Amino acid sequence: MGRSTKVSGASVPKQGTRKSQNLGCYVYGIVPADTRLAPDQQGLGDPAGKVKLVKHGEIAAVVSDVNVEEPLGRPGDFLAHEGVLDTVVARGPVLPFRFGAVLTNTDAVVQELLEPHHDDFHAALGELRGMAEYVVKGRYAERAVLTEILAESPEAQSLRETLRGRPEDATRNERIRLGEIITASIEAKRDMDTRMLLDGLSGHYAQASLREPTHEWDAVHVALLAKVEDQKGLERALQEFGERWTDRVDLRLLGPMAPYDFVIAQA
Repeated sequence: MGRSTKVSGASVPKQGTRKSQNLGCYVYGIVPADTRLAPDQQGLGDPAGKVKLVKHGEIAAVVSDVNVEEPLGRPGDFLAHEGVLDTVVARGPVLPFRFGAVLTNTDAVVQELLEPHHDDFHAALGELRGMAEYVVKGRYAERAVLTEILAESPEAQSLRETLRGRPEDATRNERIRLGEIITASIEAKRDMDTRMLLDGLSGHYAQASLREPTHEWDAVHVALLAKVEDQKGLERALQEFGERWTDRVDLRLLGPMAPYDFVIAQA
């Protein structure tokens, strides 16, 4: 696994609360100052604010106006936040901010964010140039993997036979024990298969970050920091690897997206 790119000393701004101000400056992330945004890119909020750059030196903040009297956190807000960042990363490196970063105005963006952390942000952007995040998700085919588990565990096989045709209330302990064996086996397979996948994709990513499973039958869930120009190579390598798991694991590749798992803005 690679190390995360940390922006030391950079504090993530909090949501503005001054009642005297209606509009604040929502910050999505940091980019090189020469970044070109997509025409008419819209941000979050209702109505959505136009996305723009606030520049200082060699870096810029990607921002849009937001009504600070309106609460943030609706599902559409999260999607808009990610949508802006994923659009920007297609045009160059970006340091994504966590959802909910708001400053009072563009002057505050420069004075409180860009100016004091200019060199840290600029160096981190240099490390990320030409890179983006890709996420590999895999889901086990339940029938195929359950067959594997029963073949590998005599105890599980015996319990399965014991349960056959018997009522649930009379076999509660056996069902609990079988569930424990299946859960432990899936976790062990997930660990092994994730290592195999990362080995199989070696050479097509610079860093990897393990993500928590989102479903009990998840096989792999990893984020990869990879070169955008090698996306086709990564796709081919994943397809070739996936052929070994035909009818066992359904693999998907998501991206390019902003490097959420590899950039940390911290106080």
